[in-house]
Amino acid sequence: MSFDTSRIASASTFAIVLLGSAFVSTASADCTYKGTPIAAIALPQSGTEQAGYEPALVSVANDRRADDGIVGFWRVKLVSEGSAGIADGTVIDDGFAQWHSDGTEVIVSLFAPATGNICLGVWQKVGPSSYTLNHFGFAFDSNGVFLGLAQIRENVVLDRRGHRFGGTFSIDQYDVAGALVGRIVGRVIATRITVQTTIAQVL
Repeated sequence: MSFDTSRIASASTFAIVLLGSAFVSTASADCTYKGTPIAAIALPQSGTEQAGYEPALVSVANDRRADDGIVGFWRVKLVSEGSAGIADGTVIDDGFAQWHSDGTEVIVSLFAPATGNICLGVWQKVGPSSYTLNHFGFAFDSNGVFLGLAQIRENVVLDRRGHRFGGTFSIDQYDVAGALVGRIVGRVIATRITVQTTIAQVL
């Protein structure tokens, strides 16, 4: 399967133009890459260790407070790295995310609301300052026809100061019958937003 670079959309989440005659070439999903479908490929061999983030000095005890480092408001980007047919460095998703203390997560992405730009997820702490996220979104074509589900997974590490996190992601796009039609992988980059954050800092 080849990738049509003319369909790369700058910024925001991940929507995939689905395969086959049953789907049109303008398909998109909230929190999914706006591009042509790609062949499934292997994830990067390493997860969070490639992100360049050192784990914070936090206990992994079963204390909910130990999980609270990731909780908060974030500017998040997903950047393609190692995806077949997509240039490394292509921004797949760009949005605002909130990680909640009850283990849930939500992202609002930089896509038109009519295409679906909100996705929901759940997260779990898996090690010192290390977290895994399982996240779902709906895929639609440009006419609002439902095409299938997208599943996004992240494995990330919070930095020592708790101001950034980074790691890896994968996006799997499925058709309405539940068949896998494409995959994108790459890096997650996130910066915390606080009450002092200015608009210039999030642009």
